[in-house]
Amino acid sequence: MNIKALFKYTLIILSIIAYNPTLFAKDFKIKGTVLDADGEKVGGTTVLLLTSDGVESQRTETSKPRMGMGGGSFKFKDVLPGDYTLKIDGGAKGAVNMPITVSDDDLDDLELVLSAKAKIKKEVVLKGDGKEPDKVIEIPEDATDAGSDAAYVTTELSFELKKLSAEVKHLNSELEDLKALSKMWINPLAIYSKEIILQNGSTLFGKIVYQDEETLKVETLLGYLIIERKNIVRVIDNVITEETQEYVPEQIRDSYTPPPMPKLAEPKYTSADPLSREAGKRYSANCVLVGNISERKDNQGAIIFTGEVKNIGGRRADFVKVDFVFRKNWSGETKTLTTFVRGTYHTFDSGITTDATLLPGAVGAFELFVPNDFGSFIGYSYVIDWEEYQ
Repeated sequence: MNIKALFKYTLIILSIIAYNPTLFAKDFKIKGTVLDADGEKVGGTTVLLLTSDGVESQRTETSKPRMGMGGGSFKFKDVLPGDYTLKIDGGAKGAVNMPITVSDDDLDDLELVLSAKAKIKKEVVLKGDGKEPDKVIEIPEDATDAGSDAAYVTTELSFELKKLSAEVKHLNSELEDLKALSKMWINPLAIYSKEIILQNGSTLFGKIVYQDEETLKVETLLGYLIIERKNIVRVIDNVITEETQEYVPEQIRDSYTPPPMPKLAEPKYTSADPLSREAGKRYSANCVLVGNISERKDNQGAIIFTGEVKNIGGRRADFVKVDFVFRKNWSGETKTLTTFVRGTYHTFDSGITTDATLLPGAVGAFELFVPNDFGSFIGYSYVIDWEEYQ
């Protein structure tokens, strides 16, 4: 072999050594013992030797005790220098991860103590909605100390609460829609309160959803209608009055007693059945419009509104009146006129006599005279009002 070839082989060997220093590196041994939380040796447990990047390098099992003695020891051979992690999972006895460094000598007499796994302190059960099964979230005893576990549980609970909140909002929305539909079919005037009188003599009830200077878009039970303003004679707003309930805080609702009503003197009736008076004490009056309100003009051009009101309640209604609110223009200007119902005469202890009283089941007529100087109007609404005395 000449000198040139020898030099070439020498360079190749030096390159191999430079790129693979472990080929000629010395290997070492690792020995140790695995103990449980009580200090007892644990035999038959797998011990993993992981490299710094988490790759398994070697594995072995701890020795089992013989004749009740020994056991729990492990040994790794041919370990190259570097950083490693000894990983042991002893099941119910616990687990441990120990980082080690192998440099220039063997590692002997290592002791790895298994730490018990976190016990489950509480289980949170989130009920499913029928479509999804129940979800169980386990909270460990040391959840307050284990930041990652606590954060995970908090995130899961927060997500489930947001989901439940969205479902509740959706169900409330559907419930409101169902209430609106039921209310519409029981009393359509509760939603379609606009009574629109056309020049051809027809009348329709609906809700005005859009309007401009030329047309109106009206929602009815059958669908939507587009009506030109020039074909509209009058727009009447039928107001449904509802009794307002007294608000009582929830904290005292069970023990709350409303204050007694002041007892007024019993009025003397001139035309009432005593049996009807006794029965009416148990109920309230309820006055409603019978049929429609008629509209006509007299010889002077004044407008006269007529109609009838009936007391469908179980108690006498006093000073029954009808308030008309006229809309003067499309800008919202209004003016109010009031007329009393012609009913039964009643005389009170104070000496006051009124003919605007309706007994239970009685019907009274009313008439409202709108003079010429009142001016024109584009629509009106009405409210039936009354008083109740003992």
